[in-house]
Amino acid sequence: MTNLPNFIAIEGNIGAGKTTLANRLATDFNRRLILEEFSDNPFLPPFYREPERYAFPVELFFMAERHKQLQAELAQTDLFTNGVIADYIFVKTLLFARNTLPAEEFRLFSRLFKAMDAGFPNPDLIVYLHRPVEALQANIAKRGREYEQEMKDEYLKSVQDAYFNYFGSQKEIPVLVLDLGDQNFAEDEVVFQRMVEAIGREWRVGMSVVDL
Repeated sequence: MTNLPNFIAIEGNIGAGKTTLANRLATDFNRRLILEEFSDNPFLPPFYREPERYAFPVELFFMAERHKQLQAELAQTDLFTNGVIADYIFVKTLLFARNTLPAEEFRLFSRLFKAMDAGFPNPDLIVYLHRPVEALQANIAKRGREYEQEMKDEYLKSVQDAYFNYFGSQKEIPVLVLDLGDQNFAEDEVVFQRMVEAIGREWRVGMSVVDL
């Protein structure tokens, strides 16, 4: 069986398949699973309707919940015995906030983020699932969350740009971008095995891209 890095964080745009991949890898490789708990954010549905009005509370809630979860999960002494798969990284808090908040609010948010972003171990590898906006929208429509159905293409594109700007400046962690197009790895075992093989390779710090 392919050897995977000990601590893998799966990232991607909305509708890319992060949680699906994290669940499958954790099951197949007997890893501890950390899944983002986003459904309890009361500001999320109104944010998608009125992003300017609800951006600050939605991002603040996400930051607090992610911090609380990672503190609880990553503090466990046996956490890395069999390895860890997470479907997010804490810095996504800052990426989304930079993308949605006006300058004054982002400056305040950044100060709060820096105070909370301390002590978490870095993943050994970040895996980013890249899909074109059309494929993301198809997945969003398919999973049927009512509050996501008004998602704008421009918003998804801006999220994508925020991630790639961050990855381009990454000097501590290897980042593997898996370019999936519209392929459904949950139903295509060949594609999934290609992904596993890529994740199991050794990657240098910085961003690498694999076209699947």
